[in-house]
Amino acid sequence: MHGTLPQAAPGRRAASLAARLPLTLRLALRELRGGLRGFAVFLACIALGVAAIAGVASISRSLSDGLGREGRRILGGDLSYNLINREATEAERAALTAEGPVSVVASLRAMAVAPGEKGAALVELKAVDAAYPAAGELLTEPQAPLADLLAPQEGADGSVADPALLTRLDLRVGDRITLAGRPFAIRASLVSEPDKIANGIGFGPRLIIAQDALRATGLVQPGSLNRWSYRLQKPGASDTDLVATLERVARAVPDAGWEVRSRVNADPRFAKSIERFTQFLTLVGLTALIVGGVGVANAVHAFVERKRGSIATLKSVGMPGSGVVGLYLTQVMLIAGLGTAIGLGIGAALPYLLDAAFRNDLPLPLNPTLAPAELALAAAYGLLTALAFAITPLGRAHDVPVSGLFRDAVDPSRTGVHWRYRAILLAALAALVGLALVTAFDRRVALIFIAAAGIAFGLLRLVALGLMAGAARLPRPRRAAPRMALANLHRPGALTPAIVLSLGLGVTLLVTLSLIDANVRRTLTSSLPARAPNLFFLDIPTADADGFHAFLGKAAPGGKIERVPMMRGRIVALDGKPASSIRPPDDAAWVLDGDRGITYAEDPPEGSGIVEGRWWNAEEARGRLVSFDAELGRALGLKLGSNVTVNVLGRNVTATIANFRKVEWRSLGINFVMVFSPGTFRGAPHSDLATLTLPGGTDAKAENAILRDVARAYPSVTSVRVKDALEAVNDLVGKLVLAIRGASGIAVAASLFVLAGAVAAGHRARLYDAVVLKVLGASRGRLLSAYSLEYGALGLATAVFGLIAGSLAGWVIVSKVMRLEFALDLGGALVAAALAVAFAVLIGLAGTWRILGQKPAPYLRQF
Repeated sequence: MHGTLPQAAPGRRAASLAARLPLTLRLALRELRGGLRGFAVFLACIALGVAAIAGVASISRSLSDGLGREGRRILGGDLSYNLINREATEAERAALTAEGPVSVVASLRAMAVAPGEKGAALVELKAVDAAYPAAGELLTEPQAPLADLLAPQEGADGSVADPALLTRLDLRVGDRITLAGRPFAIRASLVSEPDKIANGIGFGPRLIIAQDALRATGLVQPGSLNRWSYRLQKPGASDTDLVATLERVARAVPDAGWEVRSRVNADPRFAKSIERFTQFLTLVGLTALIVGGVGVANAVHAFVERKRGSIATLKSVGMPGSGVVGLYLTQVMLIAGLGTAIGLGIGAALPYLLDAAFRNDLPLPLNPTLAPAELALAAAYGLLTALAFAITPLGRAHDVPVSGLFRDAVDPSRTGVHWRYRAILLAALAALVGLALVTAFDRRVALIFIAAAGIAFGLLRLVALGLMAGAARLPRPRRAAPRMALANLHRPGALTPAIVLSLGLGVTLLVTLSLIDANVRRTLTSSLPARAPNLFFLDIPTADADGFHAFLGKAAPGGKIERVPMMRGRIVALDGKPASSIRPPDDAAWVLDGDRGITYAEDPPEGSGIVEGRWWNAEEARGRLVSFDAELGRALGLKLGSNVTVNVLGRNVTATIANFRKVEWRSLGINFVMVFSPGTFRGAPHSDLATLTLPGGTDAKAENAILRDVARAYPSVTSVRVKDALEAVNDLVGKLVLAIRGASGIAVAASLFVLAGAVAAGHRARLYDAVVLKVLGASRGRLLSAYSLEYGALGLATAVFGLIAGSLAGWVIVSKVMRLEFALDLGGALVAAALAVAFAVLIGLAGTWRILGQKPAPYLRQF
């Protein structure tokens, strides 16, 4: 035998390994050999919820990694210094060029005029230097060096146009347009630009020209609305080197007043938006998981009923109640682990699938990656939800005596839940709440969600109990089918609580989303244009303001014209505290983030009322005073007498708050956060802003004619059609709503799974009923009629609750969170409620159809 020991057979090694496992785990694994019968809904609910949370988190992480990886390309360099309404001075340029090569990009809005009667269109103009693009690649059709495409040829400067501009003005590559009366030849169409995200939302198509050509147009004037971006190139520099560069430039030109971005955080506003939207979708996914938890509870309850004999046997041979609960809890959590693993696999794969399917169409840099921390969080949500919803039905078996477990299924023992399992339930719920709060971007939103979920569960439980109590007290109908339906609503083991809970959550969610969608779209597309100006006119030179006013009066007789001076400024300090160190509430942070439009006025602006303080008189108007938006002022902690410092045209100007105004932003009229006294900016260069409201409301033909005439008569004036701006915003909102609908669809799917599971859980009781009634002579039609009435009543009661609760939730979100006017548009909500009733009846009948076809004899032997 050469002194060697014989190797154990594989089967023996496996048996030896299994023998070393704890007894509870060995028994649980042995029972699972029989398959997962009865746990399909359980698995689906856990997998759906975990997949939603893991998928949203993985895509968010991939987007964040993409922004970080592509930060230099998005920014156009390693550091970006941005100025509003002016170019950098020689000293400021010198401070930047001392650190490395600098690429300059200017951006503004202008009117592109097509030849003949093709009209004019607003364009987002980008003027670039010879170094553009310093990072990334510009793709055009046809592809050619950018310097060649933009060079002057045959009496016209070159340009690269977004295909949308060609479509809007019926142009082709090779055609010409004019900007401020200067001809430009369209040499190529734009395929993609590397720094598109950094430009934000545009209200017109992109048009790229050379900076020398921009200067020749005369569009850049003191006070005109333009943005200059100085992109510092420091390839190979570490993050520490960038910080040192920022400090040196700040010391060299401390009063430049520019907005600075780094490749490390190329677009902080966009990154913050991703975090907020991710939290919202994660909460929707958690809703799906919690709804699925009801399915978990139903499945575990049915599982315990099927195991009555096994539980009785285990107890009769001496296993304690805690051992029985531990055995089946282990088995349930193993199945929950399988469902969680399926959900994690789907969620982790989503970024890769999204990248593979839409790589060339995604406007955002996506870097598909595995996100271990985010996946671990989704797994924790899944397992804790399974534990919270499974422990109560499992815990009921702890104190049930063996005799009670052997008793007939029609007379189940009624026992409470041992205190230790209540403690486990509370611990699991506390862990879920803690996870939601710790990982939330906005804890206030997370708290509202938690409170709403708890209230919804409590109310639905009360609805179910009230429905059962009402059914028990109603007089008994004389006809058999209604009498049987009424009894089924309140009898022991009735499906009423499970169906009301699962269906009620789904209907409430559908109604809420329907009302949010309807109100947002109504606000953006129907109510605003009826009362908003038709056209905005920007960059009106002060010298031409009176002539332009008279021109509009002739072009639109009877139209309402408003005109105010306008500059751009950025808040740099409040009461001497730097804006960068202030942490305002999220709904007010935008005021300190970037530049704002500002104006000055002798009298209070139309449409705004003084709520605190008083307006300045003629003598006070010579000083430096400011009127501030009341709501934003409260959010920023400002009061009468507070000082606000703004940087305008490179100068810091400090003014004292004289009053607070209530501003009606939704009118889309001329409104400003800050209105200064005339003395604040006496002598400062600026342009005018004007609006035109046509007497007949929206008139596309008249608007286009005015746009064309203004572009020809005043080529330096930028015209914005309000309807076009609203459509751009509406398109963005539509995409966000689509994402919300997709995530919410998972929650609705979970509700349907739970509903199906609730019906399946009552299979045994329904089978017993059907057998006895068929023996007594009941026909299949009569039984179907009874079940239809039962499920119809449940669906109708739940739909009414969903309409009320969903309408209330929609009102809170629209009016309190979004701060929009709320209108109770129940068109889509009623459709959702009607579908809920139909689904309740169809799924209920589908679950009982097979039962009605069974022959009584085999089942009578079992019963």
